[in-house]
Amino acid sequence: MAFVNAIALTGSIGTGKSTVCSLLKLHGYTIIDLDKISHQVIETVHKELIDLFGDSIISDNKVDRKILGQIVFQNKKKLEDLEELIHPLIKKEVTLKSQSLDKLGVNYFIDIPLFFEKESSYQIGKSVVVYCPKETQIQRVMKRDSMEYNEALNRVEIQLDIEEKKKRATFLIDNSKNIGSLTENVNSFVAKIKESK
Repeated sequence: MAFVNAIALTGSIGTGKSTVCSLLKLHGYTIIDLDKISHQVIETVHKELIDLFGDSIISDNKVDRKILGQIVFQNKKKLEDLEELIHPLIKKEVTLKSQSLDKLGVNYFIDIPLFFEKESSYQIGKSVVVYCPKETQIQRVMKRDSMEYNEALNRVEIQLDIEEKKKRATFLIDNSKNIGSLTENVNSFVAKIKESK
């Protein structure tokens, strides 16, 4: 059995999940990071990735995730091919980590960017969405990744709309303002989950 004490931590690109993860770690929580696991998995399937996407994705004997990202975010079929290859390997690793953490009997978080898009993959009863409005997402992605407006918009719109995620969430952490406000919101959220345990 896995995911017994798990809470899915999700949001969308540019909402500030990484910052929330850092704040939750300060409260002593363990985070299983799907992005980190996917990066590790990607390095184990070089040959298959070259077969799917060509040599251009390899730089210095490593998969250039930026080039891979550009390819898959512009082509839905190629994104599906990538997910089909790496998702089972990621899920296996996440499940093992989850089973190990469940033995401790305390809440932990699984950072799953596409939790609602892939809900059937992870049977997790509770979720928390890191939220900010769509326009704020776009501006943050433009600034963070030095992207033009339309490219940032494309990255945002490839995911389920943040307002829909907000509706489906068990809990919400608002990150519309500044770091001070976010820290307070994370503190309130932590108090809430401790009460509900």
